[in-house]
Amino acid sequence: MSKFSTLFALGALTLGVAGTPAAQAAPIHNVVLVHGAFADGSGWRAVYDSLAAKGYKVSIVQIPETSLAADVDATQRVIDQQDGPTVLVGHSWGGQVITEAGADPKVKSLVYLAALVPDVGESTATLETMAKYPAPNDDVKKTADGKFFYMDPTKFRENFAADSSPALADFMAHSQVILSVEAFGTPAKAAAWHTKPSWAVLPGADKTINMDLQRWMYERAKAKVTTVPGSSHTVFLSHPDVVVKVIEEAAGK
Repeated sequence: MSKFSTLFALGALTLGVAGTPAAQAAPIHNVVLVHGAFADGSGWRAVYDSLAAKGYKVSIVQIPETSLAADVDATQRVIDQQDGPTVLVGHSWGGQVITEAGADPKVKSLVYLAALVPDVGESTATLETMAKYPAPNDDVKKTADGKFFYMDPTKFRENFAADSSPALADFMAHSQVILSVEAFGTPAKAAAWHTKPSWAVLPGADKTINMDLQRWMYERAKAKVTTVPGSSHTVFLSHPDVVVKVIEEAAGK
């Protein structure tokens, strides 16, 4: 074989049919979903069913919300079970969790849904008490012992899941997983978004986390943002199709 032929053959191995480098990463098929405060993993059902039908391996973390470390550890155990590159998805408080857990080498991209996106040294308390980004309401209360936060059940649908049915919102209000005050005040030890690509979904009618705060955090993280006009905080319930599309983008599909 001539020198020219050899070089041509090597080039053919390096480039795909359309000239795309063969070294381009294959689409990711592992997806790990992390719920937020005042919710649990059952809310992911529509997102899970859609992704699973498309061939993804989907895992749902049930975080205890007793401390940030406990939630990161719970997420890490699920990441450890993945068989390769993974998209890590977090809703609300789950964003605080995936920002730290996402430092794991298996995690290749991050998806934030109406989520907190801290930097190293920032806690949820740090972010949500910034004067220029006040909380949309004061309906998050402390338990009698002062150790946990919960959303006032009478305000749950209005503030958290306005576009869900009254029956579903009522059930969620009375099955919510409450968040420890300790977790709320614990700063992040790592911020995976500094080194990994990020996507975000911004609900256009969020009454749980200040929408301007979300915009600021997403811009800082250089996340690719999809805005969903009129959606409440639980965008994964009301617009699972949008959420799935964003996850697929993060997976390289």
